[in-house]
Amino acid sequence: MDDTDTDTDMLMSIGAFARRVGLAPRALRFYDDCEVLRPAHVDDATGYRYYAPEQQARAVLVRRLREAGVPLTDAAVVLDGAREEARAVLQEHVARARETAASAQVVIQEILSTLPDGTPWTTEAEANWTTEAKAKVCVGGAELASAVRQVAPAVAAGPVREEFPVLGHILIEIDGQEVRLVATDGYRLAVRTLRAMSTEGDSWRVLVAAAEMKDAAAWAMRMPDVSIEADREGARLRSGAYSRTLPTADETALPFPDYRMVLDNFPMARHRIITDRAALRTALAEAGFGDAPIILRTAEQRLTLTPAEPEPEPGSDRDPGPGPEELTLPAICTGPPLRIAFAPEVLLAAIEAGVGPDVLLEISSPDQPVVARSADQGSFTTLVMPVHDAAADK
Repeated sequence: MDDTDTDTDMLMSIGAFARRVGLAPRALRFYDDCEVLRPAHVDDATGYRYYAPEQQARAVLVRRLREAGVPLTDAAVVLDGAREEARAVLQEHVARARETAASAQVVIQEILSTLPDGTPWTTEAEANWTTEAKAKVCVGGAELASAVRQVAPAVAAGPVREEFPVLGHILIEIDGQEVRLVATDGYRLAVRTLRAMSTEGDSWRVLVAAAEMKDAAAWAMRMPDVSIEADREGARLRSGAYSRTLPTADETALPFPDYRMVLDNFPMARHRIITDRAALRTALAEAGFGDAPIILRTAEQRLTLTPAEPEPEPGSDRDPGPGPEELTLPAICTGPPLRIAFAPEVLLAAIEAGVGPDVLLEISSPDQPVVARSADQGSFTTLVMPVHDAAADK
């Protein structure tokens, strides 16, 4: 960026500008990376970003669009496209939002009508918990339920769980003011971080069977806040007069994988793809690709999805016939053109577990784990392993 004509005396630091426009510095750095909101000046020596007063209107519009759930690819049209294009994009978004809200209302009403009376939880007087908790952390009930929902798809199932029982558990880790939920099946790794309302005692961690955590999360969803407590006998959840013991596993017998080592040694991303999360989810779920690997390709700010060509059967010259057509989605892509393959159901589970209108894929190479997370909400991260792309070897 050419900053030679910039009056630096009028510029604001990223922190001051963030407070003025209501955006987090992390979000401003992200919007710079994807060229939605570039700083007016970047210091060559320090790399610090500075913003001009006249950029406030654009920043506030970005914030309002994101608050309305507008995907970043559509927001770019509103920000820089023609007025009629912007109007059409926003009208389409309103129509989709109404449709989604109506569908959600129907589903929720059906669920409410089938909820059983009573609760499986015990009252504090009935709970056989006689020792003082050595540690306690309080989080929002809905936030805890959301965290369980997001990491649960990465829990191992079937033969993998039978061979490695620890992978059928969710790790709950308390570290200062942060609560982390972690799950992995060896091919996926999901980490969700919550900010605690309050904490007491030392840092600690427990392993809880995924089925138990899912059951507890369904109850926690209805509570304004939930305490996670631990002592030498185990762990429990409590809200008001109700509590429930969480069966925990012994990590001396079942060591959980060192997820921190995986994240700390992750290679630098060479490619970044940002696209509409709902559109990508629909493409993966409804495109009719079957069990064949799905090929993702980037070029000219587009993300193209095609099924991998099936391997011909030995000795067969039969034409398999036309397969599903390729699908193309608008995307913000950085880095050189990319081709990478995934198992559709594995990538779909990671996309469905995300939050926000967009998904961000950070890719170092086609044979290394891919980071999938919300574009500008960094509290949930999942790693997905790509699969071998035989056609790329030809």
